[in-house]
Amino acid sequence: MRKGNRVLVYVRFDHGAAAGVDALRAAGAEITSASRRYQTVTVAVKPADLTGVAAIPHVAGVTEALAPVAAASTCPAGTVVSEGVEQLNAGEDPGEARDEFSVDGAGVTVGILSDSFNQATAAADGSGPIETTATDDAKSGDLPGAGNTCAGEGTPVSVLEAAKPELGEEPADEGRAMAQIVHDLAPGANLDFASAFNGETSFAKNIEKLATAGAKVIADDVFYFEEPFFQDGPVAVAVNKVVSGGATYLSAAGNDNLFDSEGHEIASWEAQKYRDSGACPAEVKAISGANTTHCLDFNPGSQTDRTFGIKVAPGGVLTVDLQWDEPWDGVETDLDAYLLNANGQLIAASGEDNIGNSQKPLEVVQWENESSSQRTVQLVINRFSGSGARLKFGLLENGSGVAGTEYPRSTGEDVVGPTIFGHSGTAKAISVGAVPFDDSNEPERYSSRGPVRHDFGPVVGTKAAAPLGSAEIVAKPDVVATDCGQTTFFASFAEGGWHFCGTSAAAPHAAGVVALMLNDKPGTTPDEIRTALQDGAEAVGTFGSCAVGAGLVEALGAIGELPSPPLFTPSEKCTTPKSEGSAEEAQAPGNWGLETPPASPPVTQTPEPEPSKPSLTAPRTFIRLHPSKLIRTHGRTVRVVFGFGSDEAGITFSCRIDGGLFRPCPQRLVRRFGVGLHTLRVVASDSSGNGDRTPAVYRFRVKRIS
Repeated sequence: MRKGNRVLVYVRFDHGAAAGVDALRAAGAEITSASRRYQTVTVAVKPADLTGVAAIPHVAGVTEALAPVAAASTCPAGTVVSEGVEQLNAGEDPGEARDEFSVDGAGVTVGILSDSFNQATAAADGSGPIETTATDDAKSGDLPGAGNTCAGEGTPVSVLEAAKPELGEEPADEGRAMAQIVHDLAPGANLDFASAFNGETSFAKNIEKLATAGAKVIADDVFYFEEPFFQDGPVAVAVNKVVSGGATYLSAAGNDNLFDSEGHEIASWEAQKYRDSGACPAEVKAISGANTTHCLDFNPGSQTDRTFGIKVAPGGVLTVDLQWDEPWDGVETDLDAYLLNANGQLIAASGEDNIGNSQKPLEVVQWENESSSQRTVQLVINRFSGSGARLKFGLLENGSGVAGTEYPRSTGEDVVGPTIFGHSGTAKAISVGAVPFDDSNEPERYSSRGPVRHDFGPVVGTKAAAPLGSAEIVAKPDVVATDCGQTTFFASFAEGGWHFCGTSAAAPHAAGVVALMLNDKPGTTPDEIRTALQDGAEAVGTFGSCAVGAGLVEALGAIGELPSPPLFTPSEKCTTPKSEGSAEEAQAPGNWGLETPPASPPVTQTPEPEPSKPSLTAPRTFIRLHPSKLIRTHGRTVRVVFGFGSDEAGITFSCRIDGGLFRPCPQRLVRRFGVGLHTLRVVASDSSGNGDRTPAVYRFRVKRIS
């Protein structure tokens, strides 16, 4: 390595390196550094003086210093790699998907829809200037583009439509963070981006624009409050169109799930019909011209309750998205929403003319708790005109801000909890929930739950859609994937790095796996992709499909198998939450500002206990003991031990190994396996004949070494 007219060399001493520094200077060397530990002095010296340097007492050797390699691209996925690569088994280490199937997403274009790409100037957490740009990310290998020295990664992200900050949204480059995640899992894939922040119809057009440009995988993380609950809206229509054209579409399920202190999921409330109480609270009656005589009765029992209590955390922004079961452009009912504080004062209202103006069955009311303590507010819903259909409101809080609600359980005819809606709830989209990168046994608390109910056809123009023959209950989410993995700049800095949390991060993780699948089998259809993702998914603790769908995406299984018979059957899908109690038990304990306290329940004699009945609940299956994902052996076979468990006693197990049939197997299974990729499935069955419909699955590889 040259330094001007000198060369850089390492002068190694057998001892006395520090004492030799003066002698080196006297021989014409410039000292760059000296190390007592290694008895080595690094010097810049003219070539003619090298002989004199070598002759210095105790010099044991003189060697040239080779030029360093610049730390540009770290191949194949950059300097910062999401932990989701490991969690989803999508990497290139032995036994992982990219290694096993020799895929990296090459030949596949992934389209991304979010806020912006390379337009942000400030960090998303408000801490200062943004950490990196797209140019920096390409140089470090964290995105494809100019400066990326990895083979096949020189094509930059193509931006089909940028965000328009003049519309009022400050770019945060969440789309660039999503692109980094896809690149981490599928570094050979091409990436396209289009903003979803330029309005709902623009969002829909950009979905089609990405598909037209060649994207076979599309992922988004954007919702609009006005997207309909009870039918497919314009964005969902665009999703269905591109899926029918051959593109696989993945959408973030949302971060709107909420728990109260007792563990109830409280993020939505739905009534089968509008229960007209015939009057309104005095504070609402006083509103001029509001026709406040038909307020909703929230209590499904014999009592009347015209207010719905909501506990709002300090600093929390309450967002109530109220919708009712009428189609766009066929609205015949006008509902209004009001919020009252503890003193009965009106603090927020939404009174859109739903019939004469918007022709959307929608009211959104918001209020910010600017105090330093929790506040209980009262929601009032009034029917201004019309007959009053099924209605539902979601508390769209992005995972926080509401600590409790007055009616926290599904009771009688009322349904509490599900918050997946809009295009993520359409049948053809793959709705992706979130699991933390460091815990595969439970979903994120905020990851939205399903299912979704549709009663009308899609919004395809300005004419009202016809009602469906019967309600369509769409099982959501479909799968879950990683969140809170690392990126170079987004969204919050913790534990020495930037971490991207939420289902917004989960969707691109799943999209990266789909890119690997299409790289391996380019002709795979969207339906086949969905089936493979679900059949290859791994159980997430004991959580059901309304929380995690078919389970956690597992790249090796998704690419390698389309199991037959399918593991994911309609009977396992997420269905509407069942009642947790009688109508009289609907209300949570405590003072919620009832106009009339509920009557004391009558005292009755304790009934004789009924004879025990056979269990109707299927047991859950767990693999408690298993080998590593990659087993190395010098022989042709290796002895492997599995241990199984269940959440019920008195269980028997059946196992299916590789392509065989399900056969009875012991709780502790010991068997020899040959070289290659293996899949074990195990099902628990109870004494009543109920079998777990979602077998526990474990995949591993046996590799022979010399």
